[in-house]
Amino acid sequence: MRIRELTPDDVGEADRLRRVAFGGIGEPSLRPGRRGLLAEVDGHVAGLLTIKDFHQFWGGSTVPMGGVGGVAVDPWARGRGVAGALLDAALRDMRERGQVVSALYATVPAVYRSRGWERSGVFEWLEFPLDRMPAGARVATRPLVAGDLPAVRACYLDVASTVDGLVDRSPPTIAADDLLDEAVVSVVPGHDGEVRGYLAAERDAGGLRVHDLIGRDATTQLGLLRELGGWAGVLDRARLLVTDPAVTGLLTNQAIEHTVTTSAWLLRVVDLPAAVAARGWPAAAWLKPAAVDLDVVDEHAPWHAGRRRLVVEDGSVRVEAGGNGAVRLHARALGPWFSGMQDSHALRRAGLLDGDGALLDRLVGAPGVPRLADYF
Repeated sequence: MRIRELTPDDVGEADRLRRVAFGGIGEPSLRPGRRGLLAEVDGHVAGLLTIKDFHQFWGGSTVPMGGVGGVAVDPWARGRGVAGALLDAALRDMRERGQVVSALYATVPAVYRSRGWERSGVFEWLEFPLDRMPAGARVATRPLVAGDLPAVRACYLDVASTVDGLVDRSPPTIAADDLLDEAVVSVVPGHDGEVRGYLAAERDAGGLRVHDLIGRDATTQLGLLRELGGWAGVLDRARLLVTDPAVTGLLTNQAIEHTVTTSAWLLRVVDLPAAVAARGWPAAAWLKPAAVDLDVVDEHAPWHAGRRRLVVEDGSVRVEAGGNGAVRLHARALGPWFSGMQDSHALRRAGLLDGDGALLDRLVGAPGVPRLADYF
């Protein structure tokens, strides 16, 4: 089996394989911010995957992340280890490119768990009647214009930097002007060109789909929710992608019965020392100097496997070689711990951790459920 980088000459065959696997191709197989790996068996294309260049917020800092998607194996080649070989190659590729963590949406979780990815966050839609919108104060809104895009991006980053897991939506992976293609975009202007909040939505057969509802403060959020309520009588229901948990958790007038649709996404730590160095650790500022000795079990990423010391000192956190390996961590434990999705007790019960992980828990704290609001 040969694994190589996807080239423009391969796009036709890659598109064919994606149609076989997924029924369509969606985005082009190659585009700015996206690359691919191709597997060949006996000279024939057998499978492929794509990797998107993202930066994901963790602890208020952006961490380079490889978004793995479009993993497809031709039917004749299934059962020959093609997907596993592609994932192994992707791990090496991401490490070489400095993508120290990786996320994906798993249709076949066992394949990805075998290579160290594990459930670490949610992609969540909330559906409820439009007449359940709160009667907040009206805020002045207007349509989006191209000149708003920098201020809209600043508004998004202001909120996204406080929600672990969200990506910073930087180009070229996500084009700066993509928002102009949305059917409905309302902007809440502030002073001196600032944007206080915005919503982006479209109407479909099921009602109103709200892709973004972002506000810097409660007044703005309530005003945007009230604007959604203006669709009541025209449409019955809204589906809101949960970007900011405050919007749905604290502000919407949800009925006792409402529908939550959740897709889990999996995270993989590709390079533990580099990932820890890139992540923000707010709790480290008040922790006394301490260390925990790790034994990382990771056959698919041997570059960070073995004995390591995680050291907290002077408000910073680092991973260095050495230690006695008192806390044994499986590769699948690294993602849920790094994200804060699971504590050491849950990881121990799942058979992914042995030893005292109290310092690991104190470091991550209680950041809330990690979220993605972009699908790939």
